[in-house]
Amino acid sequence: MNQNTPRALRLHIGIFGRRNVGKSSLLNAITRQQVAIVSALAGTTTDPVEKPMELLPVGPVLFIDTAGIDDSGVVGDLRVAKTREVFERTDLGIIVSDGEWGAYEESIAAALAERQTPVIVVLNKSDLGAPPEATLARLAELRLPSVRTAAAKRDDPLGDGILDLRHAIVDHAPEDFISNPDIVADLVGPGQMAVLVVPIDKEAPKGRLILPQVQSIRDLLDNDAWCMVVKERELRTALDQLKRPPKLVVTDSQAFLKVAADTPPEVPLTSFSILFSRFKGDLVSQTLGALAIDTLKAGDRVLIAEACAHHPIAEDIGRVKIPRWLTQYVGGKLEFTIVAGRDYPEDLSPFKLIVHCGGCTFNRKEMLNRILKAKAAGVPITNYGLTIAFSLGIFERALQPFPAALAAYVEARREQGRAGRVVGEATGEAKGKELTGKEMA
Repeated sequence: MNQNTPRALRLHIGIFGRRNVGKSSLLNAITRQQVAIVSALAGTTTDPVEKPMELLPVGPVLFIDTAGIDDSGVVGDLRVAKTREVFERTDLGIIVSDGEWGAYEESIAAALAERQTPVIVVLNKSDLGAPPEATLARLAELRLPSVRTAAAKRDDPLGDGILDLRHAIVDHAPEDFISNPDIVADLVGPGQMAVLVVPIDKEAPKGRLILPQVQSIRDLLDNDAWCMVVKERELRTALDQLKRPPKLVVTDSQAFLKVAADTPPEVPLTSFSILFSRFKGDLVSQTLGALAIDTLKAGDRVLIAEACAHHPIAEDIGRVKIPRWLTQYVGGKLEFTIVAGRDYPEDLSPFKLIVHCGGCTFNRKEMLNRILKAKAAGVPITNYGLTIAFSLGIFERALQPFPAALAAYVEARREQGRAGRVVGEATGEAKGKELTGKEMA
């Protein structure tokens, strides 16, 4: 991977700390570039500053330099809000201190711990003196690894501690970024073929494919698998010309019904969106979240969330097609709220269901945090592809390539059946008693 690696596939490293502790100097020292403006004036950094780079052996990373959140006033509150958004997409947190460790630093460490985000503490400005013993003792108590740096001393690349910080980043990076999971190749295998169904409609970008399609092709090629790319109208002819069936057919979710009809039942079938539920989120929990579709009734509120902010068209998948399919399934009018990008409601409690896109432009941490927020609010969350498959009655077919998700769904259905029988028996018993009472009267 190189500088063209999509941001969503990079390790997101958030840099947090009080104003004027040297966060921007640290970013400039790590990247060996003047990325962020540095000044002795507290509060110079106002919005998060992002810098992609290649950090071996981790690979492509994205550093995010944040404004200090020990700020106040109207502008300060806006800075704080922007900084707190970065918590949600941080895979590895760096807390920068000039030696002080108090309630402020504790709050950042707690916020990252709540999200199960690994942390490195950078004790900056070490050239001005050793950190207080109390700080070192507290870090030892919290079991937080620390590195001493003098980020402003860029004339001494071996003595400023930056090399030690690079090693710490490698040591504490989440395992997912050392051993990246596959998108689809593990379902196909070397020397085997996947057929990718790519409709060319109004939503297809002119002259290119959309990101999940491109990344799936690259994933297959990187793992020595083959792929054939066809439009939905050519699928049946393409399959007839193959000497042996493909290991997997992957379709755009919008073409699910036609592709399911044209794909032999013995050939596993799923969608790009469902693949990305596994790759970027939690397929099992989003599979179970789809069961809430059966509980929706007229008047319920549904949140449709997109990771990107594309220009909607007449037959937009999130704004038009999914609301239409869900309304038809429920048989009554639902209330839909649609958000895009990072405009995500703080209060999820009014919603009966959240339907999220595959999150191809998010990193996995941000997608998982949205799932965790939904769970904390007690609101089921599912995925575009899962919602479409469920609404169209081909849910189990779409889950066939994923045994764990399919087993969780079957077990949940079995539990619902048991609960339904218990309720039915209780209702029948109550009616029997009511009838007996009437007869006695």
